[in-house]
Amino acid sequence: MNRKAIAGIVLTTALVVPIAGVSATSVNAAPSKSSKPSSAKRNLQAKVAVEDMKSPHRLGSVAHSKWYAKQYMQVRYGWGASQYRSLVKLWTKESGWSHKSHNSSSGAHGIPQSLPGSKMASHGKDWRTNPETQIRWGLSYIDGRYGSPNAAWGHFTSRNWY
Repeated sequence: MNRKAIAGIVLTTALVVPIAGVSATSVNAAPSKSSKPSSAKRNLQAKVAVEDMKSPHRLGSVAHSKWYAKQYMQVRYGWGASQYRSLVKLWTKESGWSHKSHNSSSGAHGIPQSLPGSKMASHGKDWRTNPETQIRWGLSYIDGRYGSPNAAWGHFTSRNWY
């Protein structure tokens, strides 16, 4: 079975089957009025689903970061190959996919070059050192501000920032 099929099964399972040890109230303080899970719950479900996939690469390597971003964006946002290509171009220009990247003049930090870097704390206390936390935050930022990596890349190519 190919990775796309596995990711689809994992996503379907993550959205239908409750995660062991995680209740709706532990993710959401108040029950949702709509049938759609909250953003925090979808983030957690996607994180757990990707963790279950077991990366073939060492954590902290560029290969692992690219693999993780591809899996997470497919599971969490449903973005495919063309979106991934734009993301790779964007974060290659921004940080070279280095989770240790830091711009001393602006204070931007990490793979997505969060400004300030501390914004990434919303996705984990380990934002300074964990590329997965940085990637989850960066994809959330792109989704919220631009709607997709293609749109973020388009903005970057016209203005040299995103």
